[in-house]
Amino acid sequence: MAKLWSGRFQKETDRLVDDFHSSISFDSRLYKYDITGSMAHAGMLGRMGIITREEADTIINGLQEILTDIEAGRVEFSVAAEDIHMNVEQLLIERIGAVGKKLHTARSRNDQVALDVRMYLRDEIDAVRRLLAELIGTLLDLAEQNQDVVMPGYTHLQRAQPVTLAHHLLAYCQMFGRDMDRMRDCRRRVNVMPLGAGALAGTTFPLDREFVARELGFDAVTENSLDAVSDRDFAVEFTAAAALVMMHLSRFCEEIILWSSAEFGFIELDDAYSTGSSMMPQKKNPDVAELIRGKSGRVFGDLTALLTMLKGLPLAYNKDMQEDKEALFDAVDTVKKCLIIFKPMVATMRVKKENMARAARGGFTNATDLADYLVQRGIPFREAHEIVGRTVAYCLERDKSLDDLSLEEFRRFSDAIDEDVYEAISIARCVAARNVTGGPAPEAVQKAIRAARERLDKNSSC
Repeated sequence: MAKLWSGRFQKETDRLVDDFHSSISFDSRLYKYDITGSMAHAGMLGRMGIITREEADTIINGLQEILTDIEAGRVEFSVAAEDIHMNVEQLLIERIGAVGKKLHTARSRNDQVALDVRMYLRDEIDAVRRLLAELIGTLLDLAEQNQDVVMPGYTHLQRAQPVTLAHHLLAYCQMFGRDMDRMRDCRRRVNVMPLGAGALAGTTFPLDREFVARELGFDAVTENSLDAVSDRDFAVEFTAAAALVMMHLSRFCEEIILWSSAEFGFIELDDAYSTGSSMMPQKKNPDVAELIRGKSGRVFGDLTALLTMLKGLPLAYNKDMQEDKEALFDAVDTVKKCLIIFKPMVATMRVKKENMARAARGGFTNATDLADYLVQRGIPFREAHEIVGRTVAYCLERDKSLDDLSLEEFRRFSDAIDEDVYEAISIARCVAARNVTGGPAPEAVQKAIRAARERLDKNSSC
């Protein structure tokens, strides 16, 4: 098959070059966007008199038939035709004849592929945002169900202060909410139409780029033809946002893995989202969570690949940029798959409330509250901190908790301590007393859940 660009060449490309050069094995997923963009381009060419309206209609009808056949599985793409753009154009010429050769008037594969990738990514961003919204909704449901479940909060993976499971889950709602915002913001920069930039310097034909942009749902057109075809920062930006989604999922998975261990015993994953051992019959492994944690590295790698591919390229288009697609496609596929499987895994886990509460009562998680109690009695915080530190050391020597100490023992360390200390350092009181915006107190958590639902509704609609 003669290449559509072969006029200048005296011999055919080597078969090895055809295989190495071809991108159809992965960019075929862009077929819908390539055809839709070509239909809008053909309509504009006819509207502007660059080709006749009849020719434009013939081209558009031919492209629609090709789209129908591809979606019905009746089209086999050719490696020799290199990419999705040339495959579609070759099919069009075979079906409608010479008029099909007019489709590529006033455009290049450079601005064509930039268009296709932007249209593709626009839809995928919308899909990722929907998945994030569904996950946040699930976490908010779990938070509502577990507002009274007290658990230890950690720093350095050491028990620090008591919180509730609802408060813990709301932290991830905040993270995933910011991920939604980043995706929305990225989409605004993706949704700029590059068609009309040509290979690098535009075209001499009188195009109506704004018409094509409106037809394809773009907010604006690119303002510099060199920039339009030579950068993929929008793909980098999406992949960076996807990497942050994966980082948040990975952190959550790490906690799920820890919590499901016998050492923590905070949760049990549903059998449908766990696996067993081929050798040890007692095992129930959190493989789904582990695999999501592992897949975060793929998306981080995709981001690095895109940045490295672009970092040394002079303007304008270079063949290196063909390498943008596999990394971008992998990032899209990976983050979507992980979000899809993560939501039901966390929704079906069984919370072991008593184990969480027992852990919250250990590890001196109420020590800060004892210090606050002393501050309220006029003792400077640094002195109170030192007093409580000595009290904890005393307890450790005797294998006691603060709650186990008698009033007489408390007063060995400070005369300011009275009978009301036991109420002040009760775990329930420690949580309820932190009734500040963003805190773990039940009232604050209820407000946070309501605010998060309102924010989710607003973010989901834009």
